Amino acid sequence: MTSQSERTGATRPAAPTERSSTDPRPLGEIRSWPRSFTDRLTAPLPGIGMLARLARTGQFRPAPEALDEIPDLPYEPGPLPAAGPATVAVTWVGHASWVLRIGGLTVLTDPLWSRRILGTPARVTPVGVRWEDLPPVDAVVVSHNHYDHLDRPTLKRLPRTTPLFVPAGLGRWCRRLGFTRVTELDWWEAAELPAPGGPVRFDFVPAHHWSKRTLTDTCRSLWGGWVLTDGAGRRVYFAGDTGYGHFFEEIGRRHPGIALALLPIGAYAPRWMLGPVHMDPEEAVRACADVGARRMAPMHHATFLLAAEPPLEPLTRVRAAWERTGRPRTDLWDLPVGASRVL
Repeated sequence: MTSQSERTGATRPAAPTERSSTDPRPLGEIRSWPRSFTDRLTAPLPGIGMLARLARTGQFRPAPEALDEIPDLPYEPGPLPAAGPATVAVTWVGHASWVLRIGGLTVLTDPLWSRRILGTPARVTPVGVRWEDLPPVDAVVVSHNHYDHLDRPTLKRLPRTTPLFVPAGLGRWCRRLGFTRVTELDWWEAAELPAPGGPVRFDFVPAHHWSKRTLTDTCRSLWGGWVLTDGAGRRVYFAGDTGYGHFFEEIGRRHPGIALALLPIGAYAPRWMLGPVHMDPEEAVRACADVGARRMAPMHHATFLLAAEPPLEPLTRVRAAWERTGRPRTDLWDLPVGASRVL
């Protein structure tokens, strides 16, 4: 068990300030990284005792009666909105995957078009956007290397010249797939990509999470979120996968005026295990306020059954938490899978 201060990061900095950089890094730069990023962890990783408790209590999937909610999960696929250089638009593909139109670019976040991922039951809602309906993809951002955020079969469907923006330590994995334009960043670093509406800036920011794909690569690559800023200064924050932490306020200070925050609200139960690395809906609403975002779009729910909460509970709780803040209901973009919204 971890204390509340450990879970929120109240006593531990998200990243040393000397890592900060206001100047963009070169695209495709080959860099050397530490062998491990375990020093960035904000809570201990689950040990044998915690996993044994999870197996004993059976708290790793929703109760059988909760599965009756699956047909009611929000799924309303529609056409992608028209988006020019002056448009910011988002379409929720499901889980943490978005089609983000910004500055005249089409950017995918944590693209996952597969029906099934390793160790997890199949999707409970279909993909919200058919692959063949996508416009040409100009860039991809990846938050970390877990299978539900870094999907090899989906990435292999992209041209190998697609620019990838990934956490420190993940570049070699991407280049082994044949990608030739891979940019790795540390927390508080940025890179820019030319765009019709002026360069779009990709800032990599902290998260409370971890990384692992095999038995031998725990925390060998970093994890985090992305702030995308278009030529007109409009900002969208994609949080990736994260627990709640004080670093949200720092993100807001460094990137003022965020128009939209894409924040995870699911896979949070049981809290004694997942609290350090997955926000619950109430924490996500608080994080939206911390970063100073005007609008919030929930994600990381209604797609895969990754934890013990009932399928519809994240959406019900985030709506209630948002209402308690007194903020305009229209600024909560609780989209169905496949739906879009334009700024």
